[in-house]
Amino acid sequence: MEGRTPYSALIPTPSRGSASSRASSSRTVIARSCYEKPPMTTPRPWPRLSSRPGTDHHLFQPRWDLMENPRTGEHLERLICETPEWVDVVAITPERELVMVQQYRFGRDRITTEIPAGLVDPGEDPRDAALRELREETGYTTDRWTLLGVVEPNPAYQTNLCHHFLAEDVRLTHSQDLDPGEDIGVLTLPLQEVGDRIKSGEFVHAMMITALSRVLDLRTT
Repeated sequence: MEGRTPYSALIPTPSRGSASSRASSSRTVIARSCYEKPPMTTPRPWPRLSSRPGTDHHLFQPRWDLMENPRTGEHLERLICETPEWVDVVAITPERELVMVQQYRFGRDRITTEIPAGLVDPGEDPRDAALRELREETGYTTDRWTLLGVVEPNPAYQTNLCHHFLAEDVRLTHSQDLDPGEDIGVLTLPLQEVGDRIKSGEFVHAMMITALSRVLDLRTT
């Protein structure tokens, strides 16, 4: 409705007390009601009636849940991906450069530029996982760690959280220790340049941008 002339402004205002004035007042009330917010509704949790597991894909374990819509009573099957917790690391050198990784991503069929990240092993503390992933993927380490926050990557069908960590004053102390399925390049870029390349749309990795938004001002205006 922004930018449009309000409906009530289109209704002439007759002289006070006339029949047409009373009718106009009624029409104005009706017109103004167009701007009222709809009543708030509170959705309810959906009861799970049954579950059946799918094939374990290592990165996630699919299952199909038969759910009941509490609004309609209809039974619907929904896909759930039981996914391990994730971590990623905003690693900043003493020179205020960001440690980044480049790797081929099968889903997008291209090489992407990201921040170090990985899975939390069963029973592993997320901070320990972040330290491990940073060291294994890049060789950088530090003792200065801060939890930036936790986000839900995709609550529509994933069960996991992603833990964002800030690692400050990181230094190159080790060689890479990559898994057999990894091929990762390492680079450092000034923080300002990273922010500019996010704003320009060159860097579009969602979890990286979410983490960096806790450190950089990524507003485009």
